[in-house]
Amino acid sequence: MNRERLTITLKSDLLKALDGEIDGERLRNRSHAIEYFLSRSLGLKTIKVLILAGGHPVYFESEKKTLPKAMVKIAGKPLLEQTLHRLKSAKLTEIYISLGEGGKIIEDYFGDGSKIGVNINYIYQPAGNKGNARPLLQAKEFFDDGFLLLYGDVLSDIDYGDFVEFHRGQKAAVCTMALTSTESVDMWGLARLQGNRIVEFEEKPKNPKTFSKLINAGIYLIEPEIFKLIGAKANKLERDVFPRLAEKGKLCGYPYEGLWLDISNSAAYRQAAKELKGN
Repeated sequence: MNRERLTITLKSDLLKALDGEIDGERLRNRSHAIEYFLSRSLGLKTIKVLILAGGHPVYFESEKKTLPKAMVKIAGKPLLEQTLHRLKSAKLTEIYISLGEGGKIIEDYFGDGSKIGVNINYIYQPAGNKGNARPLLQAKEFFDDGFLLLYGDVLSDIDYGDFVEFHRGQKAAVCTMALTSTESVDMWGLARLQGNRIVEFEEKPKNPKTFSKLINAGIYLIEPEIFKLIGAKANKLERDVFPRLAEKGKLCGYPYEGLWLDISNSAAYRQAAKELKGN
């Protein structure tokens, strides 16, 4: 990466605040800290976002109807709408949404995204599609640089800016996976972390090989190299791609302990709604 040496003058209080952010690891020194905060302020505008919102619609008792999971209401608004507002706040406005069965409901509701202040493009998955690997590969033509991948049935308050900068600091990473923690690990992908590297990844293990409580949060920063790793028979990223990336040392983990809600089914929705109400 090309860099140029600069000489700058900062106010003493600003320099003191900057020094307070330097911890020797995440931010190594003043130059790194300045680059980090400038990149966070300016760099996110170029990051595109892919949201996977396919899958079979689910009947939600609270709505008295069958809906795509991304459209169930949490705190009065569809889950996906809340995610889009959070992306806009982070200046991430170039959005691609991969749709499956029930996708027309999503497109009719959001349109081109202008009412929210984002630009939405829709990608319809072929009928009968299974898993999330094929929809990702289908979107290949739209992403020639690192991009953010989100699952449409997940809501979080992750700091996208910090997440992007963390990924940029992992030189060999093809994918950085946000990780949250839970006591019940058998419903999600389980990661074993050494430093910043995920050295082992198990999808929904009934008998985990590791004592880790870190699980896949369904939020990723991905480099285009991943498209080369999705084989003809690959269906799920969690089973067919991520374990291979971990073996190659190209999968990194970003531990995250903020708000995280997974709306995978009606039971998960009820639990998520209860937790959000508690917050």
